[in-house]
Amino acid sequence: MPRRRRLLAWLTAALCATALLPGTAHADNPIVQHIYTADPAPLVHNGRVYLYTGHDEDGSTYFTMKDWRVWSSADMVNWTDHGSPMSLSTFSWAKQDAWAGQAVERNGKFYWYVPVVNRATSRMAIGVGVADSPTGPFRDAIGRPLVENGEIDPTVFIDDTGQAYLYWGNPNLWYVRLNADMTSYSGGVTQIPLTTAGFGTRPNGGNRPTLYEEGPWVYKRNGLYYNVFAAKCCSEFIGYSTAPGPTGPWTYRGTVMPTQGSSFTNHPGIVDYKGSSYFFYHNGALPGGGGYTRSVAVEKFAYNADGTIPTINMTTGGPPPADTLNPFVRQEAETINRESGIETEPASEGGMNIGWIENGDNVKVRNVAFGAGAKTFTARVASAGSGGTIEVRLGSATGTVVGRCTVPATGGWQTWTSVSCPVSGVTGTQDLVLRFAGGSGYLFNVNWWQFSA
Repeated sequence: MPRRRRLLAWLTAALCATALLPGTAHADNPIVQHIYTADPAPLVHNGRVYLYTGHDEDGSTYFTMKDWRVWSSADMVNWTDHGSPMSLSTFSWAKQDAWAGQAVERNGKFYWYVPVVNRATSRMAIGVGVADSPTGPFRDAIGRPLVENGEIDPTVFIDDTGQAYLYWGNPNLWYVRLNADMTSYSGGVTQIPLTTAGFGTRPNGGNRPTLYEEGPWVYKRNGLYYNVFAAKCCSEFIGYSTAPGPTGPWTYRGTVMPTQGSSFTNHPGIVDYKGSSYFFYHNGALPGGGGYTRSVAVEKFAYNADGTIPTINMTTGGPPPADTLNPFVRQEAETINRESGIETEPASEGGMNIGWIENGDNVKVRNVAFGAGAKTFTARVASAGSGGTIEVRLGSATGTVVGRCTVPATGGWQTWTSVSCPVSGVTGTQDLVLRFAGGSGYLFNVNWWQFSA
């Protein structure tokens, strides 16, 4: 992956500047900084939020997207990079355009519905990947498109009756009733009428009289069905409609997120997690970002008493932590709140590791619960270079140094060893920064870390 060190330095400077502004000290948005991400689709499973995204290639001047990515969090501020468990090559019949999809769990399997260009027809079609784990790897469930009519942006919803629905579409809105196997459907492909009562009135709409554009996100709450979607174009805002049933009739309810940010598209995703509601979206907030180099962000919100969704604005602060992070169990190095300079890659020991580390690079995790104190820090490291030092700091990259671990040369970037060092003055709940120091060039990789009490 190409390095973006100048851009990352710009990002660090920007974060330092925004930290001076009220309400932006943590600067938790966008939630991923080392690659561009788009089209968020959150899924809550076994106490974690799994986030499925697209991946805009660096320097894109169109929607150049070749794979999908998965992230997860237990606290909404520290996100673990699970890499790319599905790509265009997963679907032998796919030609290009790994665009916006959504995953759902049923009967212990995970189904990821995505639009790609069908090589045989040169039209957009929807494929379905399946996996035994929320982080994959995913395989092509049926070896062909599930449905194809040249339109995009599938969203999947399982009603509490057990009936599953797949919706998609731009410029129209369609659905099918999925069978229990989640890889076939009963009945025909049905078009939902796009009326101005149901989806709002587009200014100067012409042959598109309603606000509906693309990116539907359908769910149910307190007996009411919601369809949140990208509205108008271009630039898009996020609007929504509600209905008494999963197929309508829909009534337009208004704006969720106004047109904001430097991306001319947006894409919604909403989940409830640990007693709160969260709205995911994308913008172009990272350095080099824009309409084709987007970044996923998230806001916490509360429904109005009547079930309507309030207006939500983009922030750099993001949501407060939903939980603490436990430093006394193994934590993956690719679990990150903020970073500067690092990249990630698959690790030979499984999972991902952080790498391409140079002097001064760092990663931060928030809200770490050290309790009565920690005495030792251990990290799993590898180096084909000369190694270096891990500085264990509190608060920020310039915060108090509470320990230093020496990383030796190990003979290879995937030749792993564990190093430990004493730490002192580490108590209570604090933000933790691992700052990396050494000579010139790449220093070492880190797979995981852990403190002992």
